[in-house]
Amino acid sequence: MKFESNYLQSVYDGLEKRNPEQAEFLEAVGNVLKSLEPVVAANPKLEEEDIVGRIVEPERVIMFRVSWVDDNGKVQVNRGYRVQFNSAIGPYKGGLRFHPTVNLSILKFLGFEQIFKNSLTTLPMGGGKGGADFDPKGKSDREIMRFCQAFMTELSKHIGADVDVPAGDIGVGGREVGYMFGQYKRLRNEFTGVLTGKGLSFGGSLARPEATGFGLCYYTQEAMATLKNDSFKGKTVVISGAGNVAIYATQKATELGGKVVALCDSNGYIYDANGINLDVVKQIKLVERARIKEYAARVPGSEYHEGCSGIWTIPCDIALPCATQNEINEESAKALVANGVKVVCEGANMPSTPEAIKTFQDAGVLFGPAKAANAGGVAVSGLEMSQNSERLHWTFEEVDSKLQGIMKNILHTSVDAAAKYGMDGNLVAGANIAGFEKVAEAMLAQGVM
Repeated sequence: MKFESNYLQSVYDGLEKRNPEQAEFLEAVGNVLKSLEPVVAANPKLEEEDIVGRIVEPERVIMFRVSWVDDNGKVQVNRGYRVQFNSAIGPYKGGLRFHPTVNLSILKFLGFEQIFKNSLTTLPMGGGKGGADFDPKGKSDREIMRFCQAFMTELSKHIGADVDVPAGDIGVGGREVGYMFGQYKRLRNEFTGVLTGKGLSFGGSLARPEATGFGLCYYTQEAMATLKNDSFKGKTVVISGAGNVAIYATQKATELGGKVVALCDSNGYIYDANGINLDVVKQIKLVERARIKEYAARVPGSEYHEGCSGIWTIPCDIALPCATQNEINEESAKALVANGVKVVCEGANMPSTPEAIKTFQDAGVLFGPAKAANAGGVAVSGLEMSQNSERLHWTFEEVDSKLQGIMKNILHTSVDAAAKYGMDGNLVAGANIAGFEKVAEAMLAQGVM
């Protein structure tokens, strides 16, 4: 990757030399540094204090063995990680991912993005990420419990309510968080807000399951109103994924007047021209934990198609990718543009490739990047931390109102930051710059460390 700034080029080249195998991490860093070219040019102190060189290196990377016993009495071994990336503005904060694809490159990419996402919320949270190459699919509740207890036995040595506060991510929901919280409490003999995404009976926050999907739609609605004088009303919406983010984005998009016509999982996608029946989806995915193809068998007039990438060939006004990274490539982006898409906002982490993003921007599509658009989840996690610290419990309406305010503020902060450096309307650059400036200011104030 090439940069105009010699300083940024040297930082990136050094990072690439030290981490040649970490493609996802290098892609994420490169995309952010591109946006920071005008910021570095206007602020010589950033180079003098090597702020960028410091911010791209994690403060700490912890890797550990997780040994556990399956239901057949056989010992299993997995690898666990915690990347504590940056604590300049608060305790490390970021999810735990349990999935066979988990590796250090993916977790560093996610942790790096988390620094700026958390900064954008204005809540006092640093950036981190963690997880394990463990697959919860096909495991019994007892096996998952034993794995979570073994995982937390090691992780507990490195986290705490004022140090590092993990949450859930792919493969880590309320069940897994509950098992890990119980083990932490047993090991430390204390009841603290060390994890977020907890059950409501032991310190969890209302609106947490809905937060990322709702927040995505609040951000999208505000972006459309601010930059396009438009809204969800009367729009056709395609949403990828079928987990919490996609389900609650579907709910909120519908409440705001849109018609969601497609969802998908890793096997394929469903299309319902009449609008997705969310009650059926919730029964299939949240209760039965079955595949999305069941929807077509239960809802007359709907269709199921094998292969999830085809979802982006469906004509729509608004596309909300909520599944996984790099799910929209250049070909899919061109198909969306050709079919008239006007707005794309990211609910997953880095779901659009750089080529796809360029395609959208060149076509004048309103594009909202993940670190801004999907920040609702970590925002409500931050609100859960606040409630735990104060021993309070807010109503759903109170949390939802705060979430709306945070997402609207993220949009306007990004718009203002982009305009400040002559990139009006570029929400990717705006989010990167706004998130970076707050962290950089804190790092400068705290000295070299």
